[in-house]
Amino acid sequence: MIPDFGSRRRFSDLSEQEVLALSISSEEDDARIYRTYAEKLRKDYPASAKIFDGMAVEEDEHRRRLIEEHRRRFGEVVPLIRREHVAGYYARKPIWLADTLSLDAMRGEAEEMERQAGEFYTRAAQHTSDAGTRKLLGDLAAAEHGHEQRAHELTEENLPEEVRAKEDRAAYRQFILTWVQPGLAGLMDGSVSTLAPIFATAFATQNTHTTLLVGLAAATGAGISMGFTEAAHDDGVISGRGSPIKRGIASGVMTAIGGLGHALPYLIPDFWTATTIAMIVVFCELWAITWIQHRFMETPVLRAIVQVVIGGALVFLAGMMIGAG
Repeated sequence: MIPDFGSRRRFSDLSEQEVLALSISSEEDDARIYRTYAEKLRKDYPASAKIFDGMAVEEDEHRRRLIEEHRRRFGEVVPLIRREHVAGYYARKPIWLADTLSLDAMRGEAEEMERQAGEFYTRAAQHTSDAGTRKLLGDLAAAEHGHEQRAHELTEENLPEEVRAKEDRAAYRQFILTWVQPGLAGLMDGSVSTLAPIFATAFATQNTHTTLLVGLAAATGAGISMGFTEAAHDDGVISGRGSPIKRGIASGVMTAIGGLGHALPYLIPDFWTATTIAMIVVFCELWAITWIQHRFMETPVLRAIVQVVIGGALVFLAGMMIGAG
């Protein structure tokens, strides 16, 4: 369904009461977001969770001051108005995306939230003529802009350098276990295991269309198989390898990419041109896998070369010889 943008109000058309109501609901939402971040991080990154808890408390205090100002000027009933009711107003990402955010991404998202809130209060303060409201909104603008300093203070209190380094290492390790390791396994499987059937077909038939179909089938089948296998064999709870869905996606997609890399050149009608390009692609794939192993898995270069390049070359030769024979 297409959103009904015509039903939204422009910020400049809001009354002063509506501006206060919008401020109250925005502070409530931001506090919930910070508490969601804290809850997600509490088990693995308790020090960072405390920082987000502290920021949520700050937002609660802002909301309390805004409600008091609304009560002073307009009474107890706060109109229902939220970000999505205002055209052009900054939006927050859906909270379920917190499940996909890394620790660094959450920190960056919090900084952006504070910057946007500070700009909003600066604009809102210019929108009101009441001296008390204008002062409050100006103070909140300064507070939001100053939250970077407050976040720094909270970091100093709860996240000393050695603790932050430990949490960053844990986050990096989780990234490796959830994305890099299954993705690398998929890329290796897709690149190496499909070499023999694709090149055996190529040299046996010297027909690019047939080779392309075999390559597409092999890559797609391997991708589906690896993705489901990775997702099903370990739920990540005991091993700590993270979401099985994320790992399955990483493994399945990279497996398919590994197989498609040297199958797609057979879209070219000329057999030898397609085969030459496919060989070059295979060479690049194997060296890319070697680099990833060395860069992320800390595998010694020589060992990675033996495992990947030489092994892949042997599979390639086997497929070529079987097809040529």
